Amino acid sequence: MKPLLRIPALAATLLAVLTLGAYADDELTPYGTAKVDMHEYPEINQVYDVNYEDPNSLRVLYAFVKNTRKVVPGKAVVVTHGPELRAFAKENYDKYYGLMDQMAELAEQGVEFRMCNNALRAAGYEPEDMHGFVTVVPAGFAEIVMLESQGYAYVNPIPLPVRGIRELENAGN
Repeated sequence: MKPLLRIPALAATLLAVLTLGAYADDELTPYGTAKVDMHEYPEINQVYDVNYEDPNSLRVLYAFVKNTRKVVPGKAVVVTHGPELRAFAKENYDKYYGLMDQMAELAEQGVEFRMCNNALRAAGYEPEDMHGFVTVVPAGFAEIVMLESQGYAYVNPIPLPVRGIRELENAGN
C-alpha cells in the first residue's frame, strides 16, 4: 500500500514544482512577450547630425547609416560639425584610413557628406585639407535646418553601440 501513496505525493510535488516554475516565469515577465511587426518603410530622406568627441565613433555612424539604409529608402546626408572632422583631413589618413575607407564606401553608395565651414576653420583646417567626398557648407546647424525644411528626417546617431549589451547585463548578475 505504501508505493500507491507515493504516486499521489510525487504527482503533488511535481505539480508544485511546475506551478512555482510558471509563477517564477510570470514574475520575470509580467508584461507578456513582445509583438513582431516587420513592416516596410516608405522612402524617407534622412539627415544625420554628427558631432563626436572621438573620431572613432564614426565606426558606429557607419553601422548606423548602413543598417538604416538597408530598410529605409531615400537620400542620406551626413552633416559633420564636431571634433570628428579631423578624421576627414587628408593629413590624418594614415591614422584614420579604416574610418575614411568606410565613409568613402558610404559616399560611393550615395550618402552625401557635408562639413561645417565654421567648425572646419575653428579647428584650423581649410576646405582643401579634406577628402574629396566631403562638401564644405557654410554652417552645420544651418545645413541641418535647411534639409529639415526640405522634408529630411532628423537623425542623431548617438555613438553608443549595442553589440554585447546582453552579455554585459548578464555579467552584472
